[in-house]
Amino acid sequence: MPPTESARDGMLCLSRHDNCPWDEALKSADLTWTGLQYTCLKILHLYCKVFEREDVLEMVIRKTCKSCGCDRLQHSVYHEELGSVRDRLGLRESRGHISYDNSPPGLTAKQTELYWTALAERTPNAVGGATGPAAWRAWRTKALATQLPKQDLSLAHCRHIDDTHRKQFEDFVAARNEIALDIGLACQHHGPSVECMGCTKTIRNGNVVIQAPRISEEALFHPACFTCSECDELLVELAYCALDGRLYCVRHYGERLKPRCHACDELIFSGEYTKAMNKDWHSGHFCCWQCDESLTGQRYVLRDEHPYCIKCYESVFANGCEECNKIIGIDSKDLSYKDKHWHEACFLCAKCRVSLVDKQFGSKLDKIYCGNCYDAQFASRCDGCGEVFRAGTKKMEYKTKQWHEKCFCCVVCKNPIGTKSFIPREQEIYCAGCYEDKFATRCVKCNKIITQGGVTYKHEPWHRECFTCTNCNTSLAGERFTSRDEKPYCAECFGELFARRCTSCTKPITGIGGTRFISFEDRHWHNGCFICAQCKTTLVGKGFIVDGQDIICPECAKQKLM
Repeated sequence: MPPTESARDGMLCLSRHDNCPWDEALKSADLTWTGLQYTCLKILHLYCKVFEREDVLEMVIRKTCKSCGCDRLQHSVYHEELGSVRDRLGLRESRGHISYDNSPPGLTAKQTELYWTALAERTPNAVGGATGPAAWRAWRTKALATQLPKQDLSLAHCRHIDDTHRKQFEDFVAARNEIALDIGLACQHHGPSVECMGCTKTIRNGNVVIQAPRISEEALFHPACFTCSECDELLVELAYCALDGRLYCVRHYGERLKPRCHACDELIFSGEYTKAMNKDWHSGHFCCWQCDESLTGQRYVLRDEHPYCIKCYESVFANGCEECNKIIGIDSKDLSYKDKHWHEACFLCAKCRVSLVDKQFGSKLDKIYCGNCYDAQFASRCDGCGEVFRAGTKKMEYKTKQWHEKCFCCVVCKNPIGTKSFIPREQEIYCAGCYEDKFATRCVKCNKIITQGGVTYKHEPWHRECFTCTNCNTSLAGERFTSRDEKPYCAECFGELFARRCTSCTKPITGIGGTRFISFEDRHWHNGCFICAQCKTTLVGKGFIVDGQDIICPECAKQKLM
């Protein structure tokens, strides 16, 4: 965070994170102060400074940051205002200084605009809602602390360099400042196109460039390419170290030459240090996460990326044995079943006490049994063969019945059903094929199974395509039809083959649909055709007289006689 007015007393940005396991970190601190559990980071810092217990503050911050997963610098505890890079490095102000808006010195307004345009692709992400210049200022504050760690710059800020290595530290700093450390020079390139030493792309005439004299006078970079070769971060206020023709921030320059302690963040000048978890540590700083005792030369266990001594790990994380109720240490094999754990030697049958290691076993009422004991006391029996289910045997279950896998078979073909589909019927189990063969509805005409869309006629099933006229084979599904001698006929065929014929029109009288007709002796008429041969008046329901092959009404008969 950027400095605030409250930083005048030498500290700033000391509020704690809401999501940090603060209480857990404080519990392991070796302090007797009763108000410790209610303190904030600022008050804790003051307390440790007054009572010379800054080691406790460092330990608490280290554990809190590692637990919550945030960047160490998010919990920044600064001991003074950051100021400028030149103030931090102790360099003279021969080239001017970075302005308040982070622009390099020596550029005109137009050149400054070109500089920021070149950095557009590297604009930092918004911090706390900040954008534009505010985002760059927030980035600068963090970058100063990250790239220029004070403990790399001055012995006054180192707490873990003993007297025997002070001279070595001072010689290292002097050599770095003399041959590697410098501040890049921002200027506008005039002349033929050259190659950027960062991206190898072209720098054209008129481009704003950054020059790195420690590499060479011809070492030119695009502003966006003036970054640390290790972390790829823009070099804050153009401060860099040169090594083997490459740019580094002060932090990573130091780490190229010396190991850095992961706990205290200081460079290690002692020839003896600890390498663990792919990191470097001062010999006394590689500590148990729980008790903070040194783990150098000791066995330890990693849990959630934190190291624990054997004692703390076993007391906090080790499981208790169900049999003997003792802790299952890291040197013992932990055998587990469901939520229970056993020593290897304690993993025994609850009845006969035989070892169950690498053997089948059964569980009942929170106890474990060998196969024989479990079968004798608890095993259920197969509904197929009547034999017991041995411990560990696979069972097939359906409703209240259960079978061995090999006994779960179709009652017809006797083939094991396994995980295939099946159909139950009257306490028997059938595979799909056998069920269809035995019980599926079949067409009375073709004798094949009706799977969909059948037709029922005289209580018998038919395929729709099989239900046709006996004479012409026209489909009768959904059509009007009649029958003769238990066989279906379409109306047309039935009329042509079997129906009476009208004496008048000679067309068949089918009777389908409730058709009415008149019969007299061996002759028949449609109702509409039963009319007087002379006057054409309908004779349905009236008297009539037969005149040869004709029928006439009484009135016409009288006229004919007169």
